[in-house]
Amino acid sequence: MSLYEKYFLPKLLDCCCGMEGFQKKRAQIIPRAFGKVLEIGVGSGLNFDFYDFDKVNEVIGVDPAVSSVAIAKSRASNLHSKISFIEASAESIDLESSTFDCVVIGYSLCTIPDPMKALAEAHRLLKPEGSLFFMEHGLAPEPNIQKWQNRITPLWKKIAGGCNLNRNIEELILSGGFEFKELKKKYIKGPKIASFLYYGEAPKV
Repeated sequence: MSLYEKYFLPKLLDCCCGMEGFQKKRAQIIPRAFGKVLEIGVGSGLNFDFYDFDKVNEVIGVDPAVSSVAIAKSRASNLHSKISFIEASAESIDLESSTFDCVVIGYSLCTIPDPMKALAEAHRLLKPEGSLFFMEHGLAPEPNIQKWQNRITPLWKKIAGGCNLNRNIEELILSGGFEFKELKKKYIKGPKIASFLYYGEAPKV
């Protein structure tokens, strides 16, 4: 791990992902989580402020980025004792199947190296009636914006911790064994190549 990845990148991602547009979507989606919650790609813990701990029994955050998890642990210590962590890859989570009421993924499917494996893990770990709550940026609807997303993504990944600008979040979630109870898509304030959001709820099928 480079000095950039260890010291600078976690703070940069925390700042960028904490911008107003992203936070508004967290405020709309995260309070709907309930019961035992798995948060995949917990990062620096920006979702923690939005959980309703009157409905949530436990949150287990999974992320391989040790430097970001350190920020999340600090944030959690000031918030709630119901939050714990597993420093592991989203593609292979050593937990028992069908044990979670909800899985939360917030602005992480863009970065996970194999998003289909991560969604397969989410599907495996959810109870039969469980739901995936998600907020993600991804592929824009306009061909001209998509062209620039495809061009810029190789460089963007190098400076933004592996973030892909051009993943079709809707197709990924459907292919992962989920169906949409709610799917909303819109631009938030910011460069169009990085500000088209997908957010909602997708129950396990």
